[in-house]
Amino acid sequence: MSWLKEMAGGDAPPPFIDTSEGKVQDPYIPNRMVSNKSANRPFLAYKEYREKQEALHTAWLEKKAARDAKIARGEKVGPLERDPTAQEEVGLLGLLKVIVILLVCVSLAGKFFTGSYTWEHRSKWLQVQTYWPQNQRLFSERLLAEYNGENGRPLYLAIDGDVFDVSKGKAYQPGGSYHHFVGHDAARAFGTGCFQAHRTHDTRGMSEKELSSLAHWKKFYAEHKDYVKVGRVNHPPIDPASPIPEHCDPKKAKAAKEEDEKKRKKAEHEEL
Repeated sequence: MSWLKEMAGGDAPPPFIDTSEGKVQDPYIPNRMVSNKSANRPFLAYKEYREKQEALHTAWLEKKAARDAKIARGEKVGPLERDPTAQEEVGLLGLLKVIVILLVCVSLAGKFFTGSYTWEHRSKWLQVQTYWPQNQRLFSERLLAEYNGENGRPLYLAIDGDVFDVSKGKAYQPGGSYHHFVGHDAARAFGTGCFQAHRTHDTRGMSEKELSSLAHWKKFYAEHKDYVKVGRVNHPPIDPASPIPEHCDPKKAKAAKEEDEKKRKKAEHEEL
């Protein structure tokens, strides 16, 4: 409260004299000293960095001027050195490096927080087998039937010629609801829903809706994260004179044929 004493007619307070040590010149404000404490060091270091950069750039400009003078005199000169202070553009390679670093950081974070490099996200596209298929082979119907889970063998099923390993699926294990598909190409059953009667690859006479259902299931196995394509099955030719397998539900089959007939007539009418 010394200023109150001065207003009352007393003596003025003595001037403040900074006697603390560790003072350095403020790099931006003349005749001002600042503390060299740790909080100010980055600020002071940046000033030193800028001074060094300016010195390097000035030296480079002098070299460039000398080189230009030699060229003007017709003297032979080497390539111009790169400006040491020039900022590098990121470019495509730099961008790829940044992306790789980000992916590595995200993967390591996933491993730290969840114990999984993929953050416990399971996808077919994260599996190596998707991009480098192994053990792709051609099966006969007899060989395919042997992959039924017995004697330590895996569980294979085929759909429209493509063979998939479904060993990870619980429903395909012995006693499971879909075990009857194992060891067979039941393409027709996937389309018609006749799981017992249509365990065959014969797709003759199937309706448009049934063929669409078959395509859906084929895509399902091809894109499933746990099922891997292991090859193709070689079927013997189907005798065109042989009877088409009968539908397990005649009413459903009749309705499907009537629907296909309506679509066919509608398409013909639109063409006219």
